[in-house]
Amino acid sequence: MKNIDVVLKEALEYSRKYIDKGNVATYIPELAKVDKNMLGASIVTVEGKRYHIGDCQHEFTMQSISKTIALIYALEHIGSKIVFSKVGMEPSGDPFNSMAKLETKDKYPSNPFINAGAITVAGLIADKYEFEDYLAFTRRLCGRDSIEVDENVYKSESETGMLNRSMAFFMKNNGIIETDVEKTLEFYFKMCSVKVNTDDLSNYASILSYGGVEPKSGIRLIDKEVLIVTKSLMATCGMYDGSGEFAIRVGMPAKSGVGGGIIASAENKMGISVFGPALDVQGNSIGGYHFLEYLSKELGLHYFSGELAQKYRKKVI
Repeated sequence: MKNIDVVLKEALEYSRKYIDKGNVATYIPELAKVDKNMLGASIVTVEGKRYHIGDCQHEFTMQSISKTIALIYALEHIGSKIVFSKVGMEPSGDPFNSMAKLETKDKYPSNPFINAGAITVAGLIADKYEFEDYLAFTRRLCGRDSIEVDENVYKSESETGMLNRSMAFFMKNNGIIETDVEKTLEFYFKMCSVKVNTDDLSNYASILSYGGVEPKSGIRLIDKEVLIVTKSLMATCGMYDGSGEFAIRVGMPAKSGVGGGIIASAENKMGISVFGPALDVQGNSIGGYHFLEYLSKELGLHYFSGELAQKYRKKVI
């Protein structure tokens, strides 16, 4: 494997040139204030080594990355039978905030990572647990006890999230959400507004990479079966309606958020987190996407990284 510090510098230089092609999320007013030119990343290897570059200490909100933690929490505390009686396991093929299929095809959200699915999961958790319980779990996975909700972003999302509110009431009407809608939305907006940096998220991603075990302590934090479900959904649905192309170009289970973050899990190698608030048309960090693409190629992180797979990737790309 190449020297990671060298590859990180090369990846940063390579991915910066794409930033001008993206834009920050403006539908959440607080996110519109962020400097789109920021870019940073962190890596935690399964041996516990840490690497950082760029704006790695800048704090940003998890947004849809939190959906992976909510799914893990729900599967472990409520159970897969209940969770998947309310939400599906299939890619939607639609934008993350679309509710079209709820109206025209199936009343159940396609998967837990689109907004409708994540709101449903949030409702299941909020019905039985306090938000502080979920936050404590997030802190444990990220390895930092001082992680909090960004109250300004939470207020901004709560006041302007009318589409999400519409989805929630629509699903309540169809019997998908059984909890109080406002309680569900409060939980959902808060989990999206949890404030982290790339060091925090790479710590979490390293646990995903190491079979649910924290590399530093050797303590299991995620059940094996829950991990399989979560990473499988990350591979197929984690990058919104750009998940298929990402699987070919980057080839790691990943999850993005419109706050500019992306986490990626290189199996039994490392957890990676990238931050770049300039987004592509799917809502993924455009700098972060190309950063991970470069890392995957140079460090051999693609999950189909054999010779035949590499020949196929070259033909496709």
